[in-house]
Amino acid sequence: MARTFTLDEARSLMPSVIDDAGVLIAARADLAEIAFDRENAGVSTLGGIPEMKAIEARIEEILSTWTGQGIEVKGIAPVLIDFPAVLDGVSVRLCWIEGETELTWYHRTALGFAGRRPLR
Repeated sequence: MARTFTLDEARSLMPSVIDDAGVLIAARADLAEIAFDRENAGVSTLGGIPEMKAIEARIEEILSTWTGQGIEVKGIAPVLIDFPAVLDGVSVRLCWIEGETELTWYHRTALGFAGRRPLR
């Protein structure tokens, strides 16, 4: 059964989520740069296949940590995650996207990102 978060529980995880997201964002950029340089110049100052595999493993480790906590990963470019929750008897997702400094949005589960509303 999927975990359901209270708002306080989800917010308590945000400092580590934001830290991990920063690592993921940097890794994502390094991966893109290595791939681009290797395709266009044949080599990258950031490394080659072994470095790419290490970066991919680090990204997967972060994603696995989040999903292991019950967080739903919706995307990594940009990083978009949801915390399953119930507000006023309605199934919702507490929603955070890369660049936000705290957890202040939600959407009904059935509506997805387009239905985002600010938390009161």
